[in-house]
Amino acid sequence: MDFIDRMNDQWRRVRPDLDPAPLEVVGRVLILAQQLERSVNEALAAHGLTLGQFDILATLRRHPAGRLTPTQLMRSVALSSGGMTNRLDRLEERGVIRREADPDDRRGVVVELTPKGRQLIDVATSTRFAEAKRSMPPLARGEMRQLARLLRTWIEALRAPADAW
Repeated sequence: MDFIDRMNDQWRRVRPDLDPAPLEVVGRVLILAQQLERSVNEALAAHGLTLGQFDILATLRRHPAGRLTPTQLMRSVALSSGGMTNRLDRLEERGVIRREADPDDRRGVVVELTPKGRQLIDVATSTRFAEAKRSMPPLARGEMRQLARLLRTWIEALRAPADAW
């Protein structure tokens, strides 16, 4: 028995009118998310990055043009405009991104990786992928594909129409 089992047993005793069964999955996913986030942040700390900063740099690295507006970045990493500005300021101070005037919109800016930023994200991405591999459960390949499908279905069921995941 783990923490979730013990918690659900307690709920069954004190509130037999409630069914705690959904917490067997939801509770474990929440605990797993916390543990995975901690593991990712520990791995990325070696590069002086947080997961949020990594996401911005990785999004720029994956984009074919290599440049995005802050609004496009905000949609891809699900941040508020204030949170995005703060992260972009920090990354620009480190010299890993630069903001320039948007040639298509005189009022806007575009964000792009600097050569230093491209080098950093390439190294950090290798670290991130290795950390993800270490974090995987001991499941067979078919079980992993099934788990990925089930999680995708769950995410899609919860996704709001405007979400850009």
